[in-house]
Amino acid sequence: MSRSELLGTIMREHRDGLVSYAEKMLGDHGLAEDIVQETAIRAWRNIDRLLGMEGSVRGWLFTVTRHLVIDWVRKPHARREVVGVTYSDPVTCADSTSAVHDAMVARPLLRQLSPEHRAVLVHIYLCDRSIKETAGILGVPAGTVKSRQHNALRKLRAVARRETAHESR
Repeated sequence: MSRSELLGTIMREHRDGLVSYAEKMLGDHGLAEDIVQETAIRAWRNIDRLLGMEGSVRGWLFTVTRHLVIDWVRKPHARREVVGVTYSDPVTCADSTSAVHDAMVARPLLRQLSPEHRAVLVHIYLCDRSIKETAGILGVPAGTVKSRQHNALRKLRAVARRETAHESR
């Protein structure tokens, strides 16, 4: 089997899972496909290493995809040119009923925030990052992160109060 046939087989077996994984982190199907394409290029460049390794090829592909997503989110173009793209790591999310419920409640509320405010809350609360880490990822000062966090939480409280008042009528 040639190298290109081997890579084709590997990607046919794992492509859909990789795209789904990247899309969950980015919330953008097209961008997820681009990331998986780059994963395929890296697999091509390392095909001999992949064949000789003892670990899982699938694990290697998912690790490369995850690193590419993180690198993409950290790039300046992601912060300035693409509105609404945030990173959330599905590896750290619990697969429990309460997590699903929390996501169902949180997503509609988070959509009411600006992309900047939403990104801060996602990084701090859902990805469990510090203010300093969030500032580094978003490329803004820590004071800006604190301010956005404060303003976002204030808006969410106001929305929750309005919804509670509306439901009690």
